[in-house]
Amino acid sequence: MKNLKTFFTAILIAVGLQIHSQESFQVQKTGNGQPILVFPGFTCTSEVFSEITTPLSENYEIHAFTFAGFGEVPPISFPWLPKIKKEIQNYISENNLKDPIILGHSMGGSLGLWLASENNNYSRLILIDALPAMGALMLPDYNSQSITYESPYNRQLLAMDSVAFTRMAEQMAFGMSLNHDKHQQLVDWMLQADRQTYVYGYTDLLKMDLRQPIKKIKIPVHIFAATHPYGKETVALNYQKQYQNLKDYKISFADGSGHFIMYDRPKWLMNQIQAALQSNE
Repeated sequence: MKNLKTFFTAILIAVGLQIHSQESFQVQKTGNGQPILVFPGFTCTSEVFSEITTPLSENYEIHAFTFAGFGEVPPISFPWLPKIKKEIQNYISENNLKDPIILGHSMGGSLGLWLASENNNYSRLILIDALPAMGALMLPDYNSQSITYESPYNRQLLAMDSVAFTRMAEQMAFGMSLNHDKHQQLVDWMLQADRQTYVYGYTDLLKMDLRQPIKKIKIPVHIFAATHPYGKETVALNYQKQYQNLKDYKISFADGSGHFIMYDRPKWLMNQIQAALQSNE
């Protein structure tokens, strides 16, 4: 009887650890083959990649993530992004994933850079409109150490009523995709997001500065960059500055596409991803 109790206790502990290890995200797993970790951008669910992951699952094992505070995943405590990174590392170890590929959009791509800069057990990075230091592009006199949760801007966002927040979300969606049919989906994800996660999670993202750490990345890196609204020349210069410490990477530009390339240039992006996966470099 004592041994039986010990056995069930061990099971409960194991289950508890498994639940805890995934509290910062939910994963939809499909397909078989080499694992691909699919990280969406800020506020988005794994659904943003559905037109890509469905065909990829015919040849790969897809692990499509939705992060805490977004979609129907409950929020977690802060700091938000470091917890996600740590628990992804645990997830890879617990599931014995060998040589996983990372496919990330925007914040998801930045997260991929962070993971790969700390561990070269990944086999490839495929980044969709993602930067190592988003804050450096957005904020003048950028200093990651000066960015804190407590700021007038954050307080304003937290206090914003639903009408004003919806109006802001609609303006943002309009600027991030040229595909008008997808705007409402982007708005819905922003409105569905836990407000504190929206505010403080984005603060975590702005604080992230990987421009120096990426010099440690030794695996192939493929970047697909949107050109709208700034134009290819400006975008190319920004990417060159941000990635100057990454020794080797390939970059392709999605002409006539906003930030959500999977919505604006879906066929082009799918072809680029397939080519990257089949590349020997």
